[in-house]
Amino acid sequence: MAILYALVARGSVVLAEFSATATNASAIAKQILGKIPGNDDSHVSYSQDRYIFHVKRTDGLTVLCMAEENAGSKPFRSVLLSSFSSPVPVGLAGRIPFAFLEDIHQRFVRTYGRSVHSAQAYGMNDEFSRVLSQQMEYYSSDPNADRMNRLKGEMNQVRNVMIENIDKVLERGDRLELLVDKTSNMQGNTFRFRKQARRFRSTTWWRNVKLMIALIILLLAVIYGVLAFVCHGLTLPTCL
Repeated sequence: MAILYALVARGSVVLAEFSATATNASAIAKQILGKIPGNDDSHVSYSQDRYIFHVKRTDGLTVLCMAEENAGSKPFRSVLLSSFSSPVPVGLAGRIPFAFLEDIHQRFVRTYGRSVHSAQAYGMNDEFSRVLSQQMEYYSSDPNADRMNRLKGEMNQVRNVMIENIDKVLERGDRLELLVDKTSNMQGNTFRFRKQARRFRSTTWWRNVKLMIALIILLLAVIYGVLAFVCHGLTLPTCL
């Protein structure tokens, strides 16, 4: 399971985005932004192939992510195939992706405040794309992400999500096929590799620190030994 792409937008203006793999999800996401009906707060998901675009819109700010269709719960596939128009509880329709969207929304508002209402396109991308990357990795690979979300109970509220085929949202003439690099199925391994790499760097750093401390102690011991010899005693009687 992996969240492969995410963005934050004000209306159709993308403020920040990040893609974890080679894909044209950005182009499709921008079309979805222009097709979401109404201006009210909403939680909705759109399917294409074996990927789902999950959307959370709150107070004019839209957070969107693309995840593999089984992201969040095993019953999701049967729900998706049975109906594209029936409301489905959030718990079945990708609990983890919507927990991710809620987290990103809170972080974005907390970081930028009112400036989100006047920011230019991609105005926060340099800084916030790193946050998207980190949280995508966390929600894609860390089992604590789902466990913490259950404890909070945020997704137990009475909310419904409409699962629709993306072809029903995008006009036939505007349709774009979702193109995901075949290496995307290695995304889980990539996340784990990054985590192991960070762990290795941390271990190496601590080992170098310990080695440096040991060398300093050894050097001090050698200097003291030389001084003790020259000064005819451990208390350095002739030198003090």
